[in-house]
Amino acid sequence: MEIFGIPLQAMMSQLLLGLVNGSFYAMLSLGLAVIFGLLNVINFAHGALYMLGAFSAWMGLTYFGLNYWVMLVVGPLVVGAFGIVIEKTMLRWLYKLDHLYGLLLTFGITLMLEGIFRSIYGVSGQPFSVPEALAGATNLGFMFLPNYRAWVVVASLVVCFTTWFVIEKTKLGSYLRAGTENPRLVEAFGINVPLMVTLTYGFGVALAGFAGVLAAPVIQVSPLMGSNLIITVFAVVVIGGMGSIMGSIVTGLSLGIIEGLTRVFYPQLSATVVFILMAIVLMIRPAGLFGKEQ
Repeated sequence: MEIFGIPLQAMMSQLLLGLVNGSFYAMLSLGLAVIFGLLNVINFAHGALYMLGAFSAWMGLTYFGLNYWVMLVVGPLVVGAFGIVIEKTMLRWLYKLDHLYGLLLTFGITLMLEGIFRSIYGVSGQPFSVPEALAGATNLGFMFLPNYRAWVVVASLVVCFTTWFVIEKTKLGSYLRAGTENPRLVEAFGINVPLMVTLTYGFGVALAGFAGVLAAPVIQVSPLMGSNLIITVFAVVVIGGMGSIMGSIVTGLSLGIIEGLTRVFYPQLSATVVFILMAIVLMIRPAGLFGKEQ
């Protein structure tokens, strides 16, 4: 069976690949949106922390014999703890300054982390095998669906929408939003706002660590894996609206699918279609699709 002259299996394979990529875009842009929306910090180190999550999974398996499922929990905790150290020692002094200072600081952290891992492991990727429980593929009739890629999509959707629900629909989320808008008022109710800010940053980068662990069996673990992705993720955040939780999720998934379809119909455009869409959206709606006009 063919659609517009293209075999159905080829089209569905590219759609699946786009959905998997979109899942990573959604998770990474979600972490960026949480940090910017609640802390007003442009976290350029997000790609490096995504890489750190993948390397933590690889090192846990290689050096300590910890399997994938253990590292799926431990990896984000390690990255989140590292993020808390960054926030407490460096970032918290920049909250009242221009966004440029936070951007430069986190960019410097990115260069430092990438340099350390490149000097130790080189630029070639480290293999990370798919866990046995998710090995193989399921026959859907028109194509074989790799079990691990299906797991990536499901896990990403669960984490993304759970995060959205907690921030937008619960009392904890209302405290977080109020604490960033009027910290003195919230502190008057006995809430430790500085601790809440620190944990928020730690949670935001833990999302990047979780995405890194998920990505480890899909692509080789490399010091450059974050820098290859972060520009596209920033484009996703801009299109969805800076600080918009739902915008990051919907835009990340949608652009992954659009990118996959572009590979089918016009492969030469697949690497730039996200940035073309970003330019169009910014001309029509500068605040992004889900962003609020100032």
